[in-house]
Amino acid sequence: MMLSWVQAQCFEKLGFKPYPGTLNLEISVDDIPIIEALRPEEGLELMPPDSNFCSGRVFPVSIEGIPGAIVLPAEDVRVHGNNIIEIISPQMLKKAMDVKDGDLLSITLDLHQDPINSD
Repeated sequence: MMLSWVQAQCFEKLGFKPYPGTLNLEISVDDIPIIEALRPEEGLELMPPDSNFCSGRVFPVSIEGIPGAIVLPAEDVRVHGNNIIEIISPQMLKKAMDVKDGDLLSITLDLHQDPINSD
């Protein structure tokens, strides 16, 4: 998340520069079809400057009212099972929400969100 091209593209497409690292969330079995139904053409593409890096898609979300995005890396480099999603945000989410492993969180997917550019 600290690569300059990732930071720049997230700011351009999502309106924020991500905190270094992701929040990995285990989703319920009932919600897996929602994530699997995300169509790549609906996501915002993060395109690397060269083939040494992988591409991915981001889908804007709000997690407990904090802006963020689900990150779906290219399938050939995905390291988590289909019940784990990665969330990026401009903040360290666990600290901002005062949560610990095992806490339940609410995520709202917003496929029609316009980026909110803030300096």
